[in-house]
Amino acid sequence: MDASHVRDDFPEIDEIDDEALRAGVVDAWATAMAETDTDDLRSVQWLPPEMARLGLEDEPLVDHVRDVAAGAVALAEVLVERRDTAVDVDTVLAGALVHDASKLYEFDGMAKTPVGDLLGHPHYGVHVAAAAGLPVEIAHIVLSHSDMSAVDPATIEAAIVQHADRAAAAAIRCEGVEDLREV
Repeated sequence: MDASHVRDDFPEIDEIDDEALRAGVVDAWATAMAETDTDDLRSVQWLPPEMARLGLEDEPLVDHVRDVAAGAVALAEVLVERRDTAVDVDTVLAGALVHDASKLYEFDGMAKTPVGDLLGHPHYGVHVAAAAGLPVEIAHIVLSHSDMSAVDPATIEAAIVQHADRAAAAAIRCEGVEDLREV
């Protein structure tokens, strides 16, 4: 898979200062695309069964990931500015950008794959991050971002991405219900 396609779908990658993190994010997505025969990231849906349950026809994963990245960076910047919290914004952004790369392995249309059925995307995402040469801090963000994992965030960067992911997912769910307590 051509890395330029990944960069086109996720222009935020260029905001990562650390060259190795930038390359790892691109490699994680490019490898996931190649291994799952995904030609167009924009065709991959956020969470097919949940979308069907909510009556949502089109919710691209790319849009969700970009929302999580934007929300996570905004929150990180607020905490740095207002609380003088030590946050590695590159780690936040890279973690947000790859937190769902392993969803490409989780579903085949509406059906769960063995990865989705036996592991789930947070667990398999650790493998995807490691295979792309990303540091353990990024793998921890991937693993701890979802309730599908029993691992809680151990770093401020992981907590920020987890909260941004939950908010972005809630925004999607609001398109299908008026009261989030219904989901």
